[in-house]
Amino acid sequence: MSTFNVPTRSEVSENNQVIFDNLQKALGFVPNLYATYAHSETALQNYLNFSNAKTSLSAKEKEVVNLAVSQVNECIYCLSAHTAIGKMNGFTEDQILEIRSGRATFNTKLDALARLAKNITENRGRTNENVLKDFFSAGYTKGNLIDVISLVGDKTISNYIHSTTQIPVDFPVAQPLELETV
Repeated sequence: MSTFNVPTRSEVSENNQVIFDNLQKALGFVPNLYATYAHSETALQNYLNFSNAKTSLSAKEKEVVNLAVSQVNECIYCLSAHTAIGKMNGFTEDQILEIRSGRATFNTKLDALARLAKNITENRGRTNENVLKDFFSAGYTKGNLIDVISLVGDKTISNYIHSTTQIPVDFPVAQPLELETV
């Protein structure tokens, strides 16, 4: 059982209370993972600044990376949250499951992105040269690559926070990914 609680508004600093109020207005609730960041005086604001920073990736592309990384890191919280967000960005359930496996055969460019995000995460940045070549061949740039790596880091932080704290998932829980046996 986790020793981490999901802090309420009254249990966090004044600065974090303001962030909670803004999240409540924007989302209708404060996600448990965001609340967990608020155990730190600075981590929630730092995370939101990093997560919401400008990027060359579209919202759909960001979700491809978020889903692939969260699957590799086996983070049920982030898989659940990004399944919901992926659907809001136009992905079907089947497409989301495929993206989680590190593929997107329904779209050549997104396929190269999913394979890259999975490969970077699995290999802790020691990216396979062919996967990288395919990424560039799909039309991505060196700038896109840096943005993908930044997003892998961003998502890995959240994956690790949930894996360590095991706070409750407050999104519809993502279905398990049935991996094909080779």
